[in-house]
Amino acid sequence: MNQKIFGLHAVKQIFNTDISSILEIWVQQNSKSLQDLITDAQQHDIPIQTVAKKSLDKLSENGHHQGIVINYKVPPTPSLEQVLKSLKVPPFLLILDEIQDPHNLGACLRTADAAGVHAVIIPKNKACKLTPTVRKIASGAAENIPLIEVTNLVRTLNWLQKQGIWIIGTDDYSKTSIFESKLTAPLAIVMGAEGEGLRRLTKENCDSLVSIPMLGKIESLNVSVATGICLYEVVRQTKGNTLGT
Repeated sequence: MNQKIFGLHAVKQIFNTDISSILEIWVQQNSKSLQDLITDAQQHDIPIQTVAKKSLDKLSENGHHQGIVINYKVPPTPSLEQVLKSLKVPPFLLILDEIQDPHNLGACLRTADAAGVHAVIIPKNKACKLTPTVRKIASGAAENIPLIEVTNLVRTLNWLQKQGIWIIGTDDYSKTSIFESKLTAPLAIVMGAEGEGLRRLTKENCDSLVSIPMLGKIESLNVSVATGICLYEVVRQTKGNTLGT
């Protein structure tokens, strides 16, 4: 599958990790800041077109392209089983239950990569996919961390439990604070959708449910912010010693 990728951070990450999969490049006229990328592309014999900004606006569907769009041959995503088999440390996973907003998904991927998560899991249906906008918001993280789609999330939770992975779901109504919970890998953190939270069956198949204490007057946090808090509580408790690859 080919996909048009835009945004300087996302494009640079592909240049650094997978330049052979770039099929074509469009750059904005008089973009001196992109000269290093252009030179690198020329050395790899990648076709380059210099175009007007309005052409890039069209190619990126009016996304914030920052003067560059590439046509990218997206590599196949590894299966969850392949990811787990490749690890030399206890698994640390993030599961997103029907996240709809591409900005939230991109932000979650970026934070997951920063926190040392090994894979992000989403359901195939009723969830945002890995679109160019998601890649742009993720700022290169989408090229570092597998985003794995599964047909049945509950079945996947049950399979992970059989692999010895503890499933921690987040629920605003849980009386157990995430800061009072033991969060050490092998572990999967499960975050719910915007506004709706975790679905009933997802909750019922978690090993435990935790909440983030809300000390002010608002009742909940944006899902990407809540994800960052939860993932970095895992990092704090492990001090990063058991995370990473």
